[in-house]
Amino acid sequence: MPAAVVLAASALVPQPADASASTAARLAATRQTLDARAAIPGTAWVTDPRAGRVVVTADSTVTGARLARLTEVTAGLGDAVVVRRTTARLTRFVAGGGAVWGGTARCSLGFNVNRGGRPAFLTAGHCGNAVPDWAETRGGPRAAVTETSVFPGGDYALARYTDGAARPSAVDLHDGGTRTITRAGRAYAGERVRRSGATTGVRGGTVTGLNATVNYQEGRVDGLIETDVCAEPGDSGGPLFDGDAALGITSGGTGNCRTGGKTYYQPVDRALRALGASIG
Repeated sequence: MPAAVVLAASALVPQPADASASTAARLAATRQTLDARAAIPGTAWVTDPRAGRVVVTADSTVTGARLARLTEVTAGLGDAVVVRRTTARLTRFVAGGGAVWGGTARCSLGFNVNRGGRPAFLTAGHCGNAVPDWAETRGGPRAAVTETSVFPGGDYALARYTDGAARPSAVDLHDGGTRTITRAGRAYAGERVRRSGATTGVRGGTVTGLNATVNYQEGRVDGLIETDVCAEPGDSGGPLFDGDAALGITSGGTGNCRTGGKTYYQPVDRALRALGASIG
């Protein structure tokens, strides 16, 4: 994992799982303040209900006036916040070339879905923003067109297959096998999960937080799943899953698969509802 330094925090004291209403209200108010006053590119935050704190991460780009502002805001929130620095830059995991190809970007296919009787696939919204037409091989013929793309705010896109042929809803395990996906699930804290990506294959880890806010250079994305699974450029848009359940779409994070990292995912169930689509 990237080296981290605690800037301002008291010790994290475990609290009962059923935190009081006053604690929940305090954490909600803390997040509202962060949303309003500390939406600084290179920062992210997620609530840790067990510790009764909001954990704020600031990457190496948060310096000077930005760091001063973050320090001022978080200091005013007292022990409701713990701030950690990471030497790795918080970024989207998009790159030029990969499993699904566009003229200016490569990303990973998330999940095959159906919308209105027409086959399509999910990927990241920052990928859909960059790519109107998709190919299944580099320089190959058009295989899909982006119909809907949301980023920032959320981070999901839907691309419709142009040949009209249905594709199985399965995840590439990068060992010659696949994992059939039959449903959309909802991630929970502590869940053991895996993700698949065009750059780094299949990696596993744990859900470390829910409803995370990430401030990318391009804008803020809310409601993300936070994990300790690593990822790298080109893994964007790839699937986060547990067994046969689709959980998330790779958005971005910090670090890499050599030193470790933290990654964030758009929840699949929310994307499907917004798009009017379903798995399969």
